[in-house]
Amino acid sequence: MSTSAKASVERAVASSEPADVEPVTLSGESLDSTGPEYLHDLKADLAEEGYLPAGLRVSACFSADCSIETQSEANRLRGFVRAASFLGASRLTVVADDVAEPSKVEPALAALAERAEREGVTLTVEGPVSLDRE
Repeated sequence: MSTSAKASVERAVASSEPADVEPVTLSGESLDSTGPEYLHDLKADLAEEGYLPAGLRVSACFSADCSIETQSEANRLRGFVRAASFLGASRLTVVADDVAEPSKVEPALAALAERAEREGVTLTVEGPVSLDRE
């Protein structure tokens, strides 16, 4: 983080007030949909109950050594990037325990991380693959 970004964060936090909300990390599997209407209602319901979606956690399956299936799973995960952004969650954690061919999966996850960054979401990956972003 650059010095100016750190100063900006410190200035913003210094002038902040405590909020009476509980930050939560939602499970992607618990979402009924990643569609805007559902997410709009969920966000409103969470706020009404005093919850703030801070993160979203989703399982990923890359068990087939197949580029098409890898891309299909990456496309599904892209929906969760949009969901995290829509909900205001700053983090998306992808749990990828089952990975057949890391050399096919890592570029797809790197592209997903770039997309997440554009949406204001930080992507982290847990499992036998990594995000080697410089």
